[in-house]
Amino acid sequence: IKINIRYEFSLLIIIVFYRFFIYFLNYNYQKTYKYFNFMIVDEDLDKLIENLPFFIREILYQHPKKDQLIEIIMDLGRRPEARFVSGPEYLSQKLISWQDLDYTTKRIGKFSNDNRAGIERTLHRISCIRNRQFIINGLTCRVGRAIFGTISGVRDLLESGQSILVLGKPGVGKTTMIREIARVLSDEMEKRVIIIDTSNEIAGDSDIPHSGIGRARRMQVSKTELQHQVMIEAIENHMPEVIIIDEIGTELESLAARTIAERGVQLVGTAHGNCLESLIKNPPLADLIGGIQYVTLSDDEAKRRGTQKSILERKAYPAFQVAIEINKRNLWTIHENVEESVDLLLQGQQPILQIRELTDNNETKIKYGMTENDPLAFFNDNNKIKNWKNSGLNKSNLILKNKIKDFSIQKTQILKIYPYSISTPTILQAGKNIGFIPNITKDITEATIILGLKKHLITNVKLKKNADRHNVKIYTVNNSTVPQITQILHSIVK
Repeated sequence: IKINIRYEFSLLIIIVFYRFFIYFLNYNYQKTYKYFNFMIVDEDLDKLIENLPFFIREILYQHPKKDQLIEIIMDLGRRPEARFVSGPEYLSQKLISWQDLDYTTKRIGKFSNDNRAGIERTLHRISCIRNRQFIINGLTCRVGRAIFGTISGVRDLLESGQSILVLGKPGVGKTTMIREIARVLSDEMEKRVIIIDTSNEIAGDSDIPHSGIGRARRMQVSKTELQHQVMIEAIENHMPEVIIIDEIGTELESLAARTIAERGVQLVGTAHGNCLESLIKNPPLADLIGGIQYVTLSDDEAKRRGTQKSILERKAYPAFQVAIEINKRNLWTIHENVEESVDLLLQGQQPILQIRELTDNNETKIKYGMTENDPLAFFNDNNKIKNWKNSGLNKSNLILKNKIKDFSIQKTQILKIYPYSISTPTILQAGKNIGFIPNITKDITEATIILGLKKHLITNVKLKKNADRHNVKIYTVNNSTVPQITQILHSIVK
């Protein structure tokens, strides 16, 4: 009897332990990891929900769209609101009271001078709204997620070693992207990476950084206005190969970024703005792309370019060589050469952009064009690239793939263009569209053709006589835009 009781008791202990072990594994798996489009998401959502008032907590624990939660809004005297990927939704009929706000603020970290706080060892961010007496009367609880695999579509840009600027509107995923960039650079590429974490959004609100940044080191900033000083301190004291900065927003921070770039350190930073053109119109951030200045041209030069005498030009070399505009979670617009893109934008022209899309099948579609709707911009459907890192294709080959086949350009042919009232970058950009590099000359005796604006060539009798004397053909366009010049070069080359 004693043996049977001992045996049954031991068996019961084993069964209980086994069930508990399976439940623990399943719970943690469902809680912290989920697969979505081949990405792993680490969110620790329960650590945020357990700090909310009871009536909100119970609703969120059982909510069917819990995994799509973006942020929770708690404003005094209003119903609590949850914002999901699909849209906002009220969580309760009960109005938020002072006690509810006080309950939440006492269970999280202290608010800094930028009115932000966090939860220990997580990436969640709580921002507060204060009244005129500096008392908190509203909270925004944003869910922080470390998404592993989100940069697979732009990984080749990291391997190039160039400095990268990430642009996009608030909430589009800039911070999530540079967090994953920090992990890839430090763990997989084994570089010395330092993160300037001003608001503790990248590595969490704790002295111990979140595991989502990998082996990268994190330098916290005591006050937001001192971020530029910490940026310089990082490069002077810790010998980094890569410095990552989130939310560059002031002129001092832009100057510090330029200083870091001039010392040969790779920069990865984010800035608020939908596109590169928005930085040109933003004076504090213009130094990131080289700075903008007014230049007065001579009468002849202004006539040759077809512009006004006072024009905008770039002052210096940009601090970032590549710019990524995040349109959606899996859709990016990329400026492969920020210097060329800025110059063309200042001339009132549209640069050639690269558009990348990461599909549900983990395929990267790459397209080129001046705008997303430009028919000259895109490749054929057979240009999908799987696993860009192992594809063996470089970008220069990819740009010209299938396009040179369309035109019978012999190597022995020499086409020298004498531009008149059309800028040289415009002609070069048009030639790149058809896979042809024009040869520009300023000597009419060496030119094969003259390409210029019709309204200016009509009045220049002397140029016509010189063209007839040297047997040079004249081609005209009504407007000095890239599409028109592309079309005429297409007909000439063909």
